[in-house]
Amino acid sequence: MAEADSSYIFYADESGDHSLTSIDVNFPVFALSLCGFKKSSYCSQIVPRFQRIKFHYFGHDAVILHEHEIRKQKGDFRLFTDQRLRESFLQDVSDCIEASSFRIAGCAILKSELKLDFFPDNPYAIALGICLVKIHQFLKAKQETGKRTFFIFEKRGPREDQELELAFRRIIAGDNQIRTPMPGFEAIFLDKKSNSIGLQIADLTARPMALSVFRKDQPNRAFEILSRKMIGGTSLGAKGRGIFA
Repeated sequence: MAEADSSYIFYADESGDHSLTSIDVNFPVFALSLCGFKKSSYCSQIVPRFQRIKFHYFGHDAVILHEHEIRKQKGDFRLFTDQRLRESFLQDVSDCIEASSFRIAGCAILKSELKLDFFPDNPYAIALGICLVKIHQFLKAKQETGKRTFFIFEKRGPREDQELELAFRRIIAGDNQIRTPMPGFEAIFLDKKSNSIGLQIADLTARPMALSVFRKDQPNRAFEILSRKMIGGTSLGAKGRGIFA
């Protein structure tokens, strides 16, 4: 049983799908981003920063920042067909992410190069295992292990959520690369319509991570910012097998 609540909370989102049977040649990558926040700074600094951006551009804070809709200028983001306004908004969001104090446990998998003989799980389970080990080691350094630590995931569907929860429970029970149980870790699944700033930040960080693997020769200003927040820095988690962690 967990001794007490952790000072940290983690929010997860992904970019790309985890199917290995039908790989999209235009985006053959899966990335998982788990963004960790110290609860005190999340409440006092990070959430207010993002709310100010929402009020400034939309007049209210009910809008949900969604990377795909921003990029495609859909829904609430149709006003960003105005290029100058769009560039101003993107710069403000980028500045806000850069100024916000949080850490990222991330993993991106180039599915076309995944060697199934080494990694029989689907890409989501592989990435989750890598990220949870990073977080366990991060919390150990902070003397936070054993405390109740919440991981917030966005609901995707009953079957997908059940599979993810089973993978999560298996990993924290000790079926991971360091063969170590992770007591206190708990998963919560939120509806897609929930206006969680943490989930929105995770959503904004996942695609730049994916592009850092799939289009590694292209400029990626967003990932340059994120790379400084990565737990353990950045490296090839399994060189030659399509995994970046």
